[in-house]
Parts: sequence; structure tokens; C-alpha cells
Amino acid sequence: MLNLDLSNVSPFLPAGWRTGEEKGLEKAHRHLLEGTGAGSDFLGWVRLPADYDKIEFARIQKAAEKIRSDSQALVVIGIGGSYLGARAVIETLTSNNYNLTRKDSPAIYFAGNGLSADALNEVIDLVKDVDFSVNVISKSGTTTEPAVAFRIFKALLEEKYSKEGARGRIYATTDAKRGALKGLADSEGYEEFVVPDAVGGRYSVLTAVGLLPIAAAGIDITALMAGAAQAMEQLAVPGMDNPAWQYAAARHALYQSGKKVEILAGYEPAFRFFAEWWKQLYGESEGKEGRGLFPASVEFTADLHSMGQYIQQGERLMFETVICFDRARTKISIPNDPENVDGLNFLSGKGLDFVAEQALRGIILAHVDGGVPNILLTVPGRDERSLGELIYFFEFACGLSGYLLEVNPFDQPGVEAYKNNMYALLGKPGYEKQKAELEKRLGG
Repeated sequence: MLNLDLSNVSPFLPAGWRTGEEKGLEKAHRHLLEGTGAGSDFLGWVRLPADYDKIEFARIQKAAEKIRSDSQALVVIGIGGSYLGARAVIETLTSNNYNLTRKDSPAIYFAGNGLSADALNEVIDLVKDVDFSVNVISKSGTTTEPAVAFRIFKALLEEKYSKEGARGRIYATTDAKRGALKGLADSEGYEEFVVPDAVGGRYSVLTAVGLLPIAAAGIDITALMAGAAQAMEQLAVPGMDNPAWQYAAARHALYQSGKKVEILAGYEPAFRFFAEWWKQLYGESEGKEGRGLFPASVEFTADLHSMGQYIQQGERLMFETVICFDRARTKISIPNDPENVDGLNFLSGKGLDFVAEQALRGIILAHVDGGVPNILLTVPGRDERSLGELIYFFEFACGLSGYLLEVNPFDQPGVEAYKNNMYALLGKPGYEKQKAELEKRLGG
């Protein structure tokens, strides 16, 4: 089970701060479980770990086995929630060097999450001479970045395998009933998986959106869902003993006290993309109507040599949420050096995990002494059940936190502004007036 330690938060807040958050949390909890709040059409993730489509789940496992048997590489095309969750789970549970360390699984490359020609060409070069498949993930099929990438990789597959051969190597995860990608998949005969209507992109990692790439990487998605189901049952119980309530309460109280930035600190390089997933989850859910904590992340201890100075002595606008995996997967002992040139013989025979634990403890104390509140979340291990639990914990706490802020945690109206400007400047039909106005502002 996850363990939440708020002992290094309370000193920064007034006495009784937990009690002050209870009424808001009771209301937020009802909104999530009863669907009485803003965005209630997007609460399909709340019961998902128990109520997921078991037939589709079996098809996901079967498709993943096919990919593992006939492909040396899988290109996952998607942006935002359509790829961050899958990459977060794959790297956290395997390695940030997954493509180099994998054994019986295909290399997995992510495309369609940006507009860099160099990056896309690099993926093309990596897969063109091997057998590969594509999983394109888009509810609409018209989002610019993944749609452009899919056009390119679809053409590559058809050139390499013929149109008929490519059909068996394209997996479309999209809307169940409508949209450009749905129509194409139907007409071409691609195997299809569903982006559920009631689950927004940033909450979709435990749907086919995340599960197909995760399973293709050889990860046990049954255990992942079991961990999420365990968290779902635990967090459904209201009250301040609920760790999601505690986390949401601490975040909100710190925000109300003037904190503006939450830094998610991890100690495993493999955790980097989990932090990226977390940043989208909280940034897109809370950052609206001029409100919300800014979600940032650091990798310790490496970032102590870059960001450590600011965290220790810069403006006191942040707090940290520290993720600690309780059990190291492997052991390595520090050898003795007869010359002791580096002066580290006092560590001889000690395990690196012991050194890392003491570093974590010392860093927390130093940052707290420097005026930075610290939340410590201990995860039992880097395994499927623990990560499933962690995913659901952050999702549930995010829903609570959004309602505490009195915003809709499940929409993202702000992202349309950049899209509309981009469409206009690219010359998309129907945007002619806006194009002229923007080009005038840009001096074009």
C-alpha cells in the first residue's frame, strides 16, 4: 500500500488546517462518486479498474501478443494523454533505456507528439529496415500532430508491406462511433480499440489508449489493473484517513497559503515520464480561470546540481511531493579502495540503495529547513500492482483537488486557443479571416 507522510507540511500551515479542508473534500468526494459536479460526463475513470470492458481487454492482450510475435518495433502515434501514460508505465516498470534493454519485446517509439521533422525522421530511420506495426491513438483523428505522423507511417507501411499487409499492422484506438480515424479504420479494416466517451485523455492510461502499448512491452496489464482496483476500493471511503483526501487537502492548503508551484521529485531515472504524465494530469485539470498550482518535476539527485540551489534558497513559492520506491530491484555494493583517493572508504561495503535512502532523508530535511514544505509518498516497489495503485491515487486526488479549487477538473478549454491560431496560420479552410488578422499582428 502507498504511504503518505505529511509531517513536513504541517509546520508550514496553521493549526487545524486539515479540519478546515474537510467540508470541501466531502463535497468533492460526492461529486466524484455520485457525478454531481462539473464535468460529470467524464467520470468513467472512477470505476474503470473494476468495470472495464473485459472482452476488449482480452482483445488488447491478443493484439499485444501478435505485435510481439510479428514486429521488432511498434510506433505509438499520439499526443498528450494519448501517449504520456503508456510511456510513463513502460519506462517506470522497465527502464528509461527500454529500447536498449528489452529482450523479448519490440522496441517502442513514440511519434505524433510534436512537429519536429528531425525527430520524426529519426523514428523513420529506426523502423524502416525492421518489421514494425503502428498503434495510432486519437479520438477524432484530426489533431494535427498525430494525424500528420499517421499519414507518413501509414504510407511507409503500405509501401513496405502493400496495402493489404499494412492493414494487419495498424491498430487504431479511437472513438467508438464517430470521427475521421474511426471512419478510416472501418473502411480499411484496421483492428480497433475504443477511447471511452466518459474518460478524458489525461485519465485514459488504464483504457486501451495506454494498455495496448503497455502490454506490447511485455508488462502484466492484469496486475496493473488489479493495483488500480485496490486503490479504487480504498479511496472510495470518505474521511481524512483517506490518503487522497490528505494529499488534496495538503495541496489546497499550501496553495491557499501562497504556494504557487508543486514539484514532483523522483529518485529513479525511469520515473521521468511518469512525472510528465503527472504534469499533464494536474496542469490540464487545475490550470484554468486564473487558478491552480504550476506542476513541475525534478530528478534527484541529478537535479540537485542544477535546480537544487533555487529550491534551497530561491523564492519561497514552491513545495515538493517526493516519490520514494521502497524496494530497490537490484543491489550494488561500494568496493573498498586501498588508496582511498576520493575519501569514500567510509562507504565501503554499503549498498548504493542505502546511500540513496540517506540522501533522500537528508535532502528532505535540508529543503524543509530552507522553507520548502515536503510531502513524502512511499510506493512499495516498481511493479505493476504498485504502479496501478499510484496512477489511480493521483487521478482520484486530482479530481478532488479540482473541485476544491472550484474548477471543472475534466475540461481543457484553454488548449483550443493555440490550435485555432495554428489552423488559421496553416491556411485551414474556414479560418481565412482569422489568418489575415493573425498575419497582420505578426507583421506578415
